[in-house]
Amino acid sequence: MQFIDLKTQQSLIKDKIDARIQNVLAHGQYVLGPEVREAETLLAARTSVAHCITTASGTDSLLIALMALGIGPGDEVITVPYTWISTAEVIALAGATPVFIDISEQSWNMDPALLEAAITSNTKAIMPVGIYGQPADMKAINAIAEKHNLPVIEDAAQCYGAHHHGQASGGLSTIGSTSFFPSKPLGCYGDGGALFTNDDDLADRMRQIRVHGQAEKHHHPILGINGRFDTIQAAILLEKIAIFDDEIQKRNEVASAYTNALKNSPLQVQAPTVLSGNTSVWAQYTILAPEPAQLQAKLSEKGIPSVSYYAVPLHLQPVFAELGYKQGDFPVTEKVASQCLSLPMNPYLSTAEIEQVTNALK
Repeated sequence: MQFIDLKTQQSLIKDKIDARIQNVLAHGQYVLGPEVREAETLLAARTSVAHCITTASGTDSLLIALMALGIGPGDEVITVPYTWISTAEVIALAGATPVFIDISEQSWNMDPALLEAAITSNTKAIMPVGIYGQPADMKAINAIAEKHNLPVIEDAAQCYGAHHHGQASGGLSTIGSTSFFPSKPLGCYGDGGALFTNDDDLADRMRQIRVHGQAEKHHHPILGINGRFDTIQAAILLEKIAIFDDEIQKRNEVASAYTNALKNSPLQVQAPTVLSGNTSVWAQYTILAPEPAQLQAKLSEKGIPSVSYYAVPLHLQPVFAELGYKQGDFPVTEKVASQCLSLPMNPYLSTAEIEQVTNALK
């Protein structure tokens, strides 16, 4: 059984992908070619925003967003310690300071009730994360941000394709960011990412930053990076966008089967909760278990792969030791990090494979 199955998906769209790649080889515009612009148009439309700017990776997307907002040394950006390191890493790379607040016990995303107390005169942005497939409580976060006149960067790398009170993830804040890393719900076959905004000026700045700060040929008014999206990856992404909605539905069917199995299981685990007003794309199906290593070993005996993500939260990572956080500072994060276990999740799990997992859990 594959934990993440990209081979089955590829077999379904291989001919279309091959044709797309041959097209790119024929026209020879390998970076920011016509397929990139086509993908940006499609992504902007499905996210209901005015602008989509593709990038070389989801990490680059977050960094470009911070740079476009002018965030740098002396500034603080509020985020969460339960996420992949890119979220806080880019804040430090921009010269700013990551400020962590704890997550909600229900969604495992940023707890809005803790947000306002963390805002200082140095706070310049808020960066919530949509962990495991569902957006954070963006409605509450945006309300606090608006009160303090702060921009919000939504890290939607794991929840792109989900909705929050009817609005598409990626289009929920000042700037939305996603990743097209292959294991993401919508991924390519290499690195890639995208930014979303309705702000024309921010969109122009982000486009400039991704090409070394270039406004036009030989004219670089601002500092930038090499953050361009490869055309071949865009060509692949186009065919994956075409099947994305169907795959989201299939992911939800797998998640429902798992949840129903856990309801009828004596196993003392906490199933994931999708908050009211949210949908999920189920980037992962993650449970909390008192002894995750023991459960992981027993599942492995039955041929079922599982993964403990973010077992060491960011506030305990050595690279952020100088921030002064310690064990016990974020109890919900530490509980989730110590108990989390993700089960196989992909749209192409067969009925037999789902039963293999659910029977093992029972």
